[in-house]
Amino acid sequence: MISKVTTIVNPTGFHMRPAGFFANALAGYQSAIKLKTPAKEVNAKSLMHIIGAGLKCGMTVEVIADGPDEAEALAKAVELIDSGLGEL
Repeated sequence: MISKVTTIVNPTGFHMRPAGFFANALAGYQSAIKLKTPAKEVNAKSLMHIIGAGLKCGMTVEVIADGPDEAEALAKAVELIDSGLGEL
């Protein structure tokens, strides 16, 4: 299991469009991928879990990957978050 802390940069947070894009981009990885905030830990491959986490701009999240392709999955998840998912 590996993890990395990053910050949500989307001006309006992870609403439906960026959350759906994020979950779909990670769906092909075999590893379990989670997003952890001080209040919750959710499945990063689930649109509804991501929406339920209430991720807002400026929030710090820990991305956790566990499985056979965890390094690639973690790098992709962090890259997506840091890029703003096309909203910057």
